[in-house]
Amino acid sequence: MLDKKKVFNLVLGIIIVLVVAIVLFSLFGNNSLSNESVQLTASEVREYKGENLSSIRNFRENSISGPQYVDINTYKLRISGLVENELELTYDQVLTEQDYEKVITLYCVEGWNAKILWKGVLLKDLIEKAGPLDGEGANTVIFKAADGYTSSLPLAYLYDQDILLAYNMNSLQLLPERGFPFQVVAESKWGYKWVKWVTEIELSNNPEYKGFWESRGYSNSADLDDYYFD
Repeated sequence: MLDKKKVFNLVLGIIIVLVVAIVLFSLFGNNSLSNESVQLTASEVREYKGENLSSIRNFRENSISGPQYVDINTYKLRISGLVENELELTYDQVLTEQDYEKVITLYCVEGWNAKILWKGVLLKDLIEKAGPLDGEGANTVIFKAADGYTSSLPLAYLYDQDILLAYNMNSLQLLPERGFPFQVVAESKWGYKWVKWVTEIELSNNPEYKGFWESRGYSNSADLDDYYFD
């Protein structure tokens, strides 16, 4: 006849071994059996090539209708106006263009600024993809945003200064409040030219076009060396 104490100890030992095995498998078994990489949370870059960067949180909310939350599944970036072929590009299609990075400081008329590592595509590459019409005198690019905001910049400025349409700040994807999916990085211009939530890029031959703030008395050139209010 089996000793009840021995049977109890045997069963208890088996249970302990099984529990330990289950715990170890839950901790290490899945990783050892899978070739899939583990997704880690991205970190914001705060220093780049010796330059200290501002935080992406160092921005004040000053948009005309508050942050926009764009549905990226239905989003299209339209390139229109004086072009050979009007285009509608998805977010992923824009990201297939050659990307570039540059540290640029945004200066707001409210008196604050932020130095950020921007990553994006060249606006001139997107415009060339649509093909500016020869002989139509295109000289201005009008940017339209998801919240109804508009502003414009000279076409030559976009080409000469290699102006970015950004989708990334300090190695992180643009936040909704910062303009996701795309923001114009209007280097050497006041912040109201840095259009967020861009939905359309329109080529025009009207250099006098005035956007939201420009039609309210702000300088159309928006050069940092000049006062922003006409």
